[in-house]
This record gives sequence, C-alpha cells and structure tokens, in this order.
Amino acid sequence: MAKGLGTIVTVLLVASFATFALGAIAGTSPGAVALGSDATPEAIAAFDHNVGYDRPMVVRYLDWLGSALTGDLGTSWFSGISVTDSLADRLPVSLSLAGLALVLAVLIGAAGGILAGRYRGTAVDRGITIVAGALSTLPPFVAGIALIVVFSVGLGALPSGGYVPLSSGVGPWLGFLVLPAVALSLDAACEIARQLRTGIVAALDENYVTGAVVRGLTARRILFGHVLRNAAGPALAVVGLHIPRLIGGAVVTEAVFVLPGIGELARDSALQGDVPVVQGILLVVLALVMVSNTAVNIVLERLRPHSARSGS
Repeated sequence: MAKGLGTIVTVLLVASFATFALGAIAGTSPGAVALGSDATPEAIAAFDHNVGYDRPMVVRYLDWLGSALTGDLGTSWFSGISVTDSLADRLPVSLSLAGLALVLAVLIGAAGGILAGRYRGTAVDRGITIVAGALSTLPPFVAGIALIVVFSVGLGALPSGGYVPLSSGVGPWLGFLVLPAVALSLDAACEIARQLRTGIVAALDENYVTGAVVRGLTARRILFGHVLRNAAGPALAVVGLHIPRLIGGAVVTEAVFVLPGIGELARDSALQGDVPVVQGILLVVLALVMVSNTAVNIVLERLRPHSARSGS
C-alpha cells in the first residue's frame, strides 16, 4: 500500500512538471490569448504580470503545484472561472459515463467469459468468441453512431444525446447514459471475456479441480468457489489496463453523444489555448487513472496468494 502511494505521488509530480513545462515551452502569452489580436503590447504585458506569467517558470510551477495541493488549479484565461469549479461541474458527467461503462464492461465480459469457459468447445463458446472478436474491432465512436441509428433513430427508445444529472431520477439519468456507456464498454468487455475464458479453461485442467470433483462438489461450486477466483487475475489486469482507455475514450464518446463532460471542456480549452484549464484536466485525469490502477493492483495482490496455494 505504501509502495503504491509512493508510486502515485512520484508519477503525479513528474507528470505535473511535464504538463506545466509543455505549457511554458509553448511560449503562449496569456495576455495575447485572452485579449486577442487587437490588444496593445502594454495591455498584454499588464495581463501577463497580473497572472504572474513574467516570473521564472520554476517559480510559477512551484506556486501552481502548491495551489493544486490545496485544490486550487488556477483560473481560466478566457472566462476567469476557477478551473476547480469548471472541473467540479463537468467531472460528474465524465465519471458517470466512465463508471457505468466500466460496470457494463465487467458484467458483460464476466458473463461472456464464464459461459465460454464453462461450455468450452461448444457452440456457446464459439459464438461468444466470434462475437467478442467482431465487436472488439469497433472504435467507440463507430459503435456509438450505430447505437444511435438503431435505438434512437430507428426504435426511438433512447435519446441520441444530452445529459441529465442523477438528481433528476435514476431512470432519466440512465436513459441518457446507457448508449454512450455501451459504446465505450464494448472493447473492454470483449477483452475481459477473452481473458476470463482462457483463464477458466486453463484452471479447469488443474489438479485441484479434479480433487474437488472427487470430493463430490457441484460444478457450480467448483466454478464460482475455486476456478473463478484463480482464473480472474488476467481479466482483472485487463480492467486495470482499460481504465485509462475508458477515461480517454470518454472524450470522443462525449462528442458523439453531446455530453457536457470534461472531454468537451478539454476540447474547447485546447482549441482556445486556455492552458490553465488543460493543465488542470490533465492532472485530474492522471490522478484518477493512477488511483484506479492502484485499486486494481491491490485486488490482484489479494488474489495471488490464493492462486499460489492452489497451484502448489
């Protein structure tokens, strides 16, 4: 746990400096960006002085880092709105999308992997393998457009875009999120199903399974009480690998479904050259990825001793 926290802190420090340095190396003057081409050199210089841009980069980085540790990520050069407040408005949308996509990926992938592994070599196994292989090739935005055509335009069952907060009701909230979440989850679900199927097939040939059969345990108890726990390691590792993709893929998916998340904020800020907002988004997203991966690694560590004992 302590090692994981140390890794998170080290990576965040390095990444925060790299992110800040990229903005500084770009040489973008806040005054020139915010005031436009009609601004006088004096006005630009005054603006840069007010935001502290005329100080050395290292000094500005240390000030920014110190403020970030207290939750202050700076202020937008254009709107003058706090970056922290902007993220607080947009982050629930993106977390809702990525979180629901992760839940769907785990549920769909686990169901497919268990069925394919349990009925290995049968039509069920082959069917799941073929479907998983085909769906995994679809980029999220292509899957999203296909889902809109079928469920929104064709059937009229679900909205094609927009978002309502959870406070408006679970039903409306899910109605707006389910299509983008499904589109975003397909790749991860297919990979989880494949890895879990492979793990189950390998585990079913282990000696402890033969021993459990001899002791008279039911097939369901052997599968869910012994095989699944030992076979889940690679699938859980896949979950860890796909968390950054789910968060990063949400940027494109939000654009397809017109979701007002941090993806839209990042796109608009990057196009405007609003460096403080882009830096804040990168830092928060990186922190989310690091924390999520650490949680997955902790779960994997808890599973490994059991696997070792079972295999010995």
